[in-house]
Amino acid sequence: MPELSRNQVVVYAAIAVALLLVGARAIRGEGGTDASFAAADSGGSSSGSFSISGQAGDLVVDVTGAVRRPGVYRMPAGSRVDDAVTRAGGPTGKAELEAVNLAAHLADGQQVVVPEHLAAAAAAEGAGAEEGPISLGTATVQQLEEIDGIGPVTAGDIVDFRDEHGGLSSVDQLDQVPGIGPATMEALRDRLQP
Repeated sequence: MPELSRNQVVVYAAIAVALLLVGARAIRGEGGTDASFAAADSGGSSSGSFSISGQAGDLVVDVTGAVRRPGVYRMPAGSRVDDAVTRAGGPTGKAELEAVNLAAHLADGQQVVVPEHLAAAAAAEGAGAEEGPISLGTATVQQLEEIDGIGPVTAGDIVDFRDEHGGLSSVDQLDQVPGIGPATMEALRDRLQP
């Protein structure tokens, strides 16, 4: 066997040390990921978010909508939308899971939105529409903003106009308020009373 020079021994030793470090890091990375997520799942958090040290390949996703604990979650690589919804406490009773592909793979930075059933949203809107006309004498800015065509500025102008003129005796007086045109007046006639 040929004799190695001092330089060759140093190079071979450096290569061996580098290989040992890479191997130890790979072993530590594989075992650490599962243990970190198991600890996070069993420990939980009252705020709905988990704070664990990031591992290579982890994904961070924002889960919102009809879930019990909306928030930002760290998920292991290869996770699916169903895993993220489960991590967020699962769907609420109003969730429309048919609108979400639960089998899709997650991507880092993705937002998962679980919508509500359209029937539940329509019922909420219907309840507001069935309340009847709003009184011009007592309407708040927030109540006026609920009317189609009325934004926060116009609602504030209506309340200011009412206060400056000591009340309103007719819906027709609102045509003196800046920003209220003929189309808005028609919407106001159905939704307001003096």
